[in-house]
Amino acid sequence: MYYTEYAKPFVENKIALAQQAIKGGDQQQAFRYLEDAHVIAQKSTYLHCLVHYLMLKHGYIQWNIKEMSGQIFRLVGALTKTWIGWIPTGNTGGTNVSPFKPMPISAHNQKIIDVIEQKIKQQIKQ
Repeated sequence: MYYTEYAKPFVENKIALAQQAIKGGDQQQAFRYLEDAHVIAQKSTYLHCLVHYLMLKHGYIQWNIKEMSGQIFRLVGALTKTWIGWIPTGNTGGTNVSPFKPMPISAHNQKIIDVIEQKIKQQIKQ
């Protein structure tokens, strides 16, 4: 419930950075920002699905059939599994990794997640 509210600005920032990278012609950097957004968004069904949709769109722009089909599969998984916590923590969300593989979270993304979780704890105390 609170996770979406507190994670949204961080995810939106990563999406904006991805859009800037696309405008600058750097598709690889754009996808790295989407991967960061995915890691941050994993505990919110809405944000998790949004990032997979944007990854699907990115695959379409690149006409990457593997990425498009993989993102459709991941989008269904995000929609049906996120709310019950069946997600591989830290997974970056692209088709270059198994959708079931937990991965280490980068220090930068972990700091963001820690901020979000601290805000949630503060909200619950109120």
